[in-house]
Amino acid sequence: MDTLIDLALHKRLSSVDNNGRSIAGEEPFFVADLGQIVRQHRRWKSALPHVHPFYAVKCNADPTLLRLLCELGTGFDCASIAELQSVLSLGVDPSRIVFANPCKTASSLVFARRVGVTHTTFDNLDELDTIKAYHPDAQLVLRIFASDSDALIDFGEKFGASTESAPLLLARARELDLKVTGVSFHVGTGATNASAFNKAIQTAKAVFRQAENQGFRMTLLDIGGGFQDSNFEGIASAVHKTLCEEFPPHVRVIAEPGRYYARSAYTLACKVISRRRQIGDARKTEEPDMLYQNDGVYGSFMNVIMEKEIMRPTLITSLLPPRYLSGGETGKRQQGERRYSIWGPTCDSLDCVVRDTVLESEVKVGDWLKYRNMGATQFNGFSSDHAVIYIDSESENRAMKTGIAKVYDWLSD
Repeated sequence: MDTLIDLALHKRLSSVDNNGRSIAGEEPFFVADLGQIVRQHRRWKSALPHVHPFYAVKCNADPTLLRLLCELGTGFDCASIAELQSVLSLGVDPSRIVFANPCKTASSLVFARRVGVTHTTFDNLDELDTIKAYHPDAQLVLRIFASDSDALIDFGEKFGASTESAPLLLARARELDLKVTGVSFHVGTGATNASAFNKAIQTAKAVFRQAENQGFRMTLLDIGGGFQDSNFEGIASAVHKTLCEEFPPHVRVIAEPGRYYARSAYTLACKVISRRRQIGDARKTEEPDMLYQNDGVYGSFMNVIMEKEIMRPTLITSLLPPRYLSGGETGKRQQGERRYSIWGPTCDSLDCVVRDTVLESEVKVGDWLKYRNMGATQFNGFSSDHAVIYIDSESENRAMKTGIAKVYDWLSD
């Protein structure tokens, strides 16, 4: 996989105009490995065989990614009309979509009803009145409070009905003659504690009983998202065990993974557009030199602000001739590790990507930096200005239009 990614970066950069005459040559770009998506799906099916993934489109709405997930058979968690349109445009059956936003506009409910998306979430009384007015035949999923206090983002502060309010919400749904068919929760983005999932599953079981006692036929449990690479198998094992203990086989269980699928599949390349060396000021000689690149926290690095993520760039050197390493210069660069802070292209002092990092050699204007694990760094997907180069490191195991041989042909043109 790493070799294919580096070859794709090489191919792209070898065609870049570094003389400032081409805007395209100044823009960041992604390399996306579709094979990594396939491997993540394989991991999911192995660890959680009875939990059907409904990909959270808000994480990354790249159409090629959505198309591949559609081919793999996932469902989709949508939170807006735009996301619904993106998925439906691929020919996805509405039954494979859950409108998982507990606070929806009237127009979005009208749209969902018109296109046949029936499953949607709620967690408050007023939402029930809105649903009754604009989508009365919807199959409702009550979102309950759940929280992993150590998660990167805790959704419990914004969404989720308390255990005390759940019976009242169910009673109101019964009064309005609405159909409640399931329960959902989300412990938070980047969850770390299996106990948070286990507690939420047990709470969901209690709400199932409350709903059934009020005459609802409960058939769906949505355990949300929060899954990540670093601890996936451990948390999945605990979740699988608790689900088997608490819920019978006839209850359909789904989840809403986002970054689990997208994050590790995308690599971002950014160009160094300026450099500021600490010279002439004795007070700053111990501070790192400053690099300015063509993307920042208001673009692909939003997670630096939202989740305090620490970025670890590397200098793209191994496959490129000297003229691409230094913006056209042929002179030698200083070797050995160098400390840098890295900044985005805006004039905002908050636009800092990395406060202090060590790179393997001197970095010059015109160099390119590589960032791994960038597939979930914008909450609503990639900027339309950023090109995406697709490779497929799993194509030998799978029939895809873009096979590994074609990738190598393209890279060697």
